[in-house]
Amino acid sequence: MPPENLRTTLVCLPFAGAGASFFRPWSQLNDSLEIIPLQLPGRERLIDSAPYRDVREATEGLFQDLVGQLGDRRRLALFGHSLGAVLAYELAHRVTAADDLQLLRLFVSGSPEPGTPRTRRATGLPDDAFLARVSEFAGYSHEALDDPEMRELILPTLRADVELHESYTPGTNRPLDASVTSIRGTDDALVGSDAAAGWAKVAGRDFEYVEIPGGHMYLTDRAPALLRLIAGSL
Repeated sequence: MPPENLRTTLVCLPFAGAGASFFRPWSQLNDSLEIIPLQLPGRERLIDSAPYRDVREATEGLFQDLVGQLGDRRRLALFGHSLGAVLAYELAHRVTAADDLQLLRLFVSGSPEPGTPRTRRATGLPDDAFLARVSEFAGYSHEALDDPEMRELILPTLRADVELHESYTPGTNRPLDASVTSIRGTDDALVGSDAAAGWAKVAGRDFEYVEIPGGHMYLTDRAPALLRLIAGSL
């Protein structure tokens, strides 16, 4: 493995319902990247904390967490999938505004351009209909939701995440002062290619659009290919 100072710091933002632990195995998949996953409240070690329902509050909280984990690292890239993509985008604006940090590139995955409203929503539906709609969106359902006790534990945080995502509006209309890569699963039925390529509108520097085989949740079994793409872009 390369020395720490020769690896690129990749900060990862989770999708709805997920926690930082999803990204921890990635540390073993690519020697050129140092993975720093950020944790959202309401899950894992922050299970007793109320989940975010407001993007502005989430951005500030995530930025403070990021600064605490970076230490003396000053150069970083950001990655986020679905909900994580819009959180990474908002966090990217916060990072580029900081005099002592350098954002190398923003990687957004499984997401239309910022501010694109969903035509079909899950917020407010009864539990069974809500979970069915979320599974339909993702093309994927976590096995934990089949266990009644786990479902009861997970559902409030998942609802908050979905509400956070579905109520999201961009914090600024300014182009992001950074390069952007938008990534999409080739068979993603939730986010079309035109919608994913629309991130070019907010890229203040160069833009790249890439597809990886798989559906909306392609990253669950295509992580090595995804990290090779990211490392190659950096």
